[in-house]
Amino acid sequence: MSDTSHVDHVDHLDQADQAGHAGHHTDPAHAGGHDSDSHGHGSHGHGSHGHDGGGLSSMAASATLHCLTGCAIGEILGLMIGTAIGLATGATIALSVALAFLFGYTLSSFPLLRSGLTFGAALRLVLAADTVSILTMEVVDNLVMAVIPGAMDAGLVNAVFWVSMAISLAAAFVAAYPVNRYLLRRGKGHALTHEHHGSSAPVTGARRFIPVLPPAALAAAIASFMLGGFVVSVADGLAQQDQPAAPTHASVSVER
Repeated sequence: MSDTSHVDHVDHLDQADQAGHAGHHTDPAHAGGHDSDSHGHGSHGHGSHGHDGGGLSSMAASATLHCLTGCAIGEILGLMIGTAIGLATGATIALSVALAFLFGYTLSSFPLLRSGLTFGAALRLVLAADTVSILTMEVVDNLVMAVIPGAMDAGLVNAVFWVSMAISLAAAFVAAYPVNRYLLRRGKGHALTHEHHGSSAPVTGARRFIPVLPPAALAAAIASFMLGGFVVSVADGLAQQDQPAAPTHASVSVER
């Protein structure tokens, strides 16, 4: 699909919402209503027309969530590995970023491969569609983790780690959403892969074994995992507080 057709398709998402609003104003009955009750126009509910809350915004949110799931898996796995084996902060960040790109591209490739694209074609498409979005998320995510005191040095059984991760991922979503929306308006980003999603063609052969992973379900699973890590960390901290302090060497010597 050419860039022009991508732009036309995305523009149609906004125009579909605006068309109803335009017809609403050109309707004679409505025009007469304006003349007879212009002061009550504010209560008419123009917010419900959804100039900006229609197809383009929902597609941008879906694209951002799609990228976030892959980035979150890579980020969490990278930070878990880095903190578990005692990597330096720079090495941990590098590992997390690499895994975030890997999982982000992989999850984006699955529906393209199921639709019949070859591996090479799918890879070229996701590189063009997802790189800017993932890069935005990674910059913001790691910047937030770096500025939160103790986040990068916190162990896996530490509430600071899980709270910081949740904050950084939320910030990454907020930062990447307008980027994805801008790209979609220009026929770039996820607009490049949109035509391959939801294909009605039968899935045959080895493509039947490519998993279907809805972003919403993945996001829920990731959130549950992070919540579980947080609960375990809090429980471990409470258990350590309840344990009696071990006697020091000095106190043992005095007792003798």
